[in-house]
Amino acid sequence: MFGRSESVAVSEDIRLVLFDMDNVLCDYDRAKRVACLAELAGTTSAFVHAAIWESGFEALGDSGALDAADYLRGFGERIGYPLSLGEWVEARRHSMQADLAMLEIARCLSETIDVAVLTNNTTLVADHIDTLLPDLRPLFGARIYASAQFKTAKPDPDCYRRCLSELQVAPENVLFVDDLAANVAGAREAGLLAHHHTSVEAFRQALSAHGLLPG
Repeated sequence: MFGRSESVAVSEDIRLVLFDMDNVLCDYDRAKRVACLAELAGTTSAFVHAAIWESGFEALGDSGALDAADYLRGFGERIGYPLSLGEWVEARRHSMQADLAMLEIARCLSETIDVAVLTNNTTLVADHIDTLLPDLRPLFGARIYASAQFKTAKPDPDCYRRCLSELQVAPENVLFVDDLAANVAGAREAGLLAHHHTSVEAFRQALSAHGLLPG
């Protein structure tokens, strides 16, 4: 869609674009995931949603308060079913669909600057990303980070700072993109440039304004 243009100067300040994953690089349908889990557990979607998301349990996984083994075990206990790792991965995979337009933008950016992913998730997501969303690895390589590995989660400014420390890049040289306004605000508090993702076209326009893509 975008060819590399020699006539468009890449921003001298932005050295990396840091992407959220769910509802930025992929469409994430939590309802589908919950329905899969409810069917496995022989219960209702409302019960599963309340047990995992409304209870705050999922946030414990995102922030690294639970390691992967404790998270998976606790997940099964809360929904009343001995959930296997394979079943957890499959339910998550079933809820995700790659956003090909956004991935193409990431590919074009990667020709001139660095790109990476920071998602609020348990380390299980990063560990199994090749099954969950195989389109990511060819673009981002090892630069796919789950918040849990930093023992905190967006929008805590420390989550961004620890991720950027791993990437060895200064906050002022990073453009972050996320679909949640709170996470965008947290990134800005940490010193990053940030874009609130609402559409592919709006993101293209933002990148063009920074001199990162042709207008």
